[in-house]
Amino acid sequence: MDVLVAHHGYCFDGAASAAIFSRFLRETQSALSDAKFHFRGLLYEPNAPPPGDKLMTGAINAILDYRYTQSPYLDWYFDHHVSAFQEPGSELHFRADTSGRKFHDGAYGSCTKFIIDVARERWGWTAPDLDELVAWSDVIDAARFTDADQASSFEPAAMKLAAVVQEQGDDSLLAWMIPQLAVTPLDVLAEHPDVLRRLEPIKARHEALSKRMEQSGEQRGSVAWFDLSDAPLDTVAKFVGYKLFPTATYSVVLSRTHKRVKISVGFNPWSKHPRRHDIARLCERHGGGGHPVVGAISLPPGELAKAKAIVEEFIRELNT
Repeated sequence: MDVLVAHHGYCFDGAASAAIFSRFLRETQSALSDAKFHFRGLLYEPNAPPPGDKLMTGAINAILDYRYTQSPYLDWYFDHHVSAFQEPGSELHFRADTSGRKFHDGAYGSCTKFIIDVARERWGWTAPDLDELVAWSDVIDAARFTDADQASSFEPAAMKLAAVVQEQGDDSLLAWMIPQLAVTPLDVLAEHPDVLRRLEPIKARHEALSKRMEQSGEQRGSVAWFDLSDAPLDTVAKFVGYKLFPTATYSVVLSRTHKRVKISVGFNPWSKHPRRHDIARLCERHGGGGHPVVGAISLPPGELAKAKAIVEEFIRELNT
């Protein structure tokens, strides 16, 4: 039997969700104890095919930490994004499901924590040896860091693994890493040669990006604004903006790769001011989504001018 676990790609919470879920299936579904598991990342890219198109016929299919699909091939579903139901009629389809294998709760900080809680409550399944993975997934995905310095650190083992997954976590790497996450302590996995050789250049690029953000950033009212669209961006630095502009309530980052133009919007988790806007709903206006505290929009690479207009709209609104 084949099992396809489609998860949010290039995302530590997506990878951890896949690790938790695959182990849960092996240990609770006797028919799947010897199944062959396949892992496939799902990306929020412009003109991306519906997630149902990524599922396998003749297999047990799961989607984790990503948008819902009405595909008849979908057997299991877990997600915690408030913008999970974007296909027309998808929320009604989800709520009409009687399989008892499809779950959504937008109040959760991470999909990993959501899966482990549902597995315990519904099936009585626990995995105490994965408590650290669950805890760190929740910290990283919900930005429950003590400050921006901790959020930008590479010191904890989980942060090393998260950096590698977020920047280089293609299907090939995660086909190896996800099964390892399901059984290996984080501090052991983080010292694996395949992780370490990828991490060093990531650190160098992160330092270069931090300098680039320092040069390009400005604070407009309560918004820290970074236009990084002058050159392709090949790394991720989610919290550097709050180190540079600690009094900002929100951040907006415009970046691009050869595949897309991206607008990232976030609420400063260490802000002294309350959040006044639902960022997921803000991004949904333009085909994006996320959570109330963080979201993003992806546009085709030729739509940079449109992206800049959206940025101006967002900055005005976030300042109201």
